Amino acid sequence: MEDCYSLVRRWEDLHTDILVKIFQSFDIFELTKGIAHVCSAWRMAACDPLLWRTLDLSMLKSNFIIILLEPYVYVDSPSDKTLTRLLKISLSLSRGNITTLIFHFNLYVNDEQLTYTAERCPQLRRLVLPAWNRIKKTGICKAIRAWKDLESLTMPSIANPPYLMEEISKNCKNFSTLKIMGPCNILFASTLATYLPKLQVLSLRCSIVDKDALIIILDGLQHLEVLNISHCLLIEVLPPPASKRVVREIDQSILDRASRLREFLTCMKDSCIMCQRTKNDEGHVRWYRYEEGFWKADEVSSLAL
Repeated sequence: MEDCYSLVRRWEDLHTDILVKIFQSFDIFELTKGIAHVCSAWRMAACDPLLWRTLDLSMLKSNFIIILLEPYVYVDSPSDKTLTRLLKISLSLSRGNITTLIFHFNLYVNDEQLTYTAERCPQLRRLVLPAWNRIKKTGICKAIRAWKDLESLTMPSIANPPYLMEEISKNCKNFSTLKIMGPCNILFASTLATYLPKLQVLSLRCSIVDKDALIIILDGLQHLEVLNISHCLLIEVLPPPASKRVVREIDQSILDRASRLREFLTCMKDSCIMCQRTKNDEGHVRWYRYEEGFWKADEVSSLAL
């Protein structure tokens, strides 16, 4: 009888590679629920770098309400506590190995959470952070200074982009890919041309874009290889007394400028559902109105989630 019991293998005796393979099927909630506390073997497996190349929090949303004053959203305390707990456990287990960090479009990170994360993800190369309402200038700049290896950023449009692009230019020498989820005006385009002239990939999909801003991008970003303006609301500013008009078709001057690109991705079809949604939302897509995860899409494969 004793011999029979001795042949039974215990869970903690499983080879680390097998445990890691099992843990790879877990989502972030399951990984942080306590498996690392089962035994030393499980903790070793739970800290394996294979599990932590990407920290995907795109399934986690804040419980919030819109308010009239800055930061224009109020996030309840339980939401903040849940995010803080997940970050602390994940960043402890990851041991600095995270290279891709993804936040949900409606996950409102604050300065403290962002700084805590930046300090513990020194190897970060890709950041998807579409909601910045609660992040101040000092917070994002401090984070960018910690991410020397940052190559790709998905961000909202911001009112004062020069400070951020300058910080990226100074600290992130391999930066090459940018996705802006929001309006792109002349100021934003000029800022890109000034501080990120070596940008290679830019996606402005599902946004309102000034035609003059598009020209600045095509003329000023000489290293640009891929530009995505699919489903954009392209606006042309007209001389007084007229104001603006929606451009229904890309003219030859734009096409000539874009001919040097490896990929110039466009879609302005009336029959396209996404084009219709951008038009209905007047170039400020309300992603919460649509299918969950719809905001993750991108015609540029390296930016799709």
